[in-house]
Amino acid sequence: MYLEVSDVKKSYGKDTSFVQVLRGISTSVEKGQMCVIQGTSGSGKSTLLNCIGGLDTLDSGSIIVDGREIAGLSQAELSEYRRDNLGFIFQFYNLVPNLTVRENIQVCQYLAEKPLDMAELMDTLGLTPHQDKFPAQLSGGQQQRCAIARALIKNPKLLLCDEPTGALDSATSRDILVLLENINAQYGTTMLIVTHNNAIKNMVHKVLIIKDGMVKKDYMNETRVPAAELEDL
Repeated sequence: MYLEVSDVKKSYGKDTSFVQVLRGISTSVEKGQMCVIQGTSGSGKSTLLNCIGGLDTLDSGSIIVDGREIAGLSQAELSEYRRDNLGFIFQFYNLVPNLTVRENIQVCQYLAEKPLDMAELMDTLGLTPHQDKFPAQLSGGQQQRCAIARALIKNPKLLLCDEPTGALDSATSRDILVLLENINAQYGTTMLIVTHNNAIKNMVHKVLIIKDGMVKKDYMNETRVPAAELEDL
């Protein structure tokens, strides 16, 4: 199993401001699978993603990624773990405004031992004509493509996507999901996708639904629908 999450608990604050966000989450994802994490606002889905990504520390429990326990790692070890294993895609892109598309991608390319081919990746994502533009000169969909390219250039084993289509219209959302699907097929990248969008669960291998910090449903999707055919995005 590539990812194993066991009885993970996470809280914030103390005394009157104490909030228990994760209340014993357990799940697993095999290498090369796409997994959707769904739940209402405040259910804990983004917190779970941040714990897996080494951005938040656990109160208790275990997270094993590719055979390595990440709970309890030092900050230096977590930085190394993120650099060597992970790609992050966020809802609001987080591009560097004074860098071009190519330069935004190169920021992560320099971190990787075996990066993907820049020209091929930009061509795959339709960014070649826009490589010398700045983020403010791009549409929302183009900015998200740039963010995806920046995450993928490292050739990560695990891609963490936090609401990757949340700021996009339905047509652009479909284009981005088709890209993620193609990337999964081409590179075998394991993906965790946090989303409010109920339709996205139909295209992935596995679905995890969280409610009030606990697992409500955890199942394999036996009737996957291609991203291009998703409805009600």
